[in-house]
Amino acid sequence: MSESQLWHEVDDYFTDRLLPDAPDDALEAALRDSEAAGLPAIAVSPLQGKLLQLLAQLQGARHILEIGTLGGYSTIWLGRALPADGRLISLEYNPEHAEVATRNIARAGLDKQVEVRVGPALDSLPQLADENPPPFDLVFIDADKVNNPHYMEWALRLTSTGSLIVLDNVVRGGRVADPANTDPDVVGTRAALDMIGGHPRLSGTAIQTVGVKEYDGFALARVLA
Repeated sequence: MSESQLWHEVDDYFTDRLLPDAPDDALEAALRDSEAAGLPAIAVSPLQGKLLQLLAQLQGARHILEIGTLGGYSTIWLGRALPADGRLISLEYNPEHAEVATRNIARAGLDKQVEVRVGPALDSLPQLADENPPPFDLVFIDADKVNNPHYMEWALRLTSTGSLIVLDNVVRGGRVADPANTDPDVVGTRAALDMIGGHPRLSGTAIQTVGVKEYDGFALARVLA
């Protein structure tokens, strides 16, 4: 058995035991419709989605910002952690992806709490800031990696003490640690990690993961006073 096969088997083992309510019609439909629409198969795994939900619940999150909607799979996990008067804003560059996500979110019964905004996130974020929203309790960044440092900067502006920032896909199959690798996605990820490690208002860590998403990982950063 290859390492990758073993990772998949362990993920299946955990999923069977820790997500006993599966199958989940809304989540499965979101993945199925995303695939049918030709969206890339890069959504978080069920276990990762549940982790995001738990983090939001631990935060007592009432306001969540997601940068990178794709088909709305992670959005549904996060949206289900909100209280009845909570709100999630998700930013998606691709109008076709946003259309699929909006349908998936509505089918999950979250359309009253979740708003998908279409366009480049670096255009949407200043517009969002101009609205002077309440500080976001949790920010999930899972978009184009080259702009990760910019997304981190905006996340810091739109949060407050105690907020949590989750940065996905930071390992890049191990390429992040290869000094010879100058891929823009890797460079952007390094810059975001450097910001987390060096910013006086952030305390963070990063975790490597293996599983159905192969070899990758995520970073967590808590906003300090």
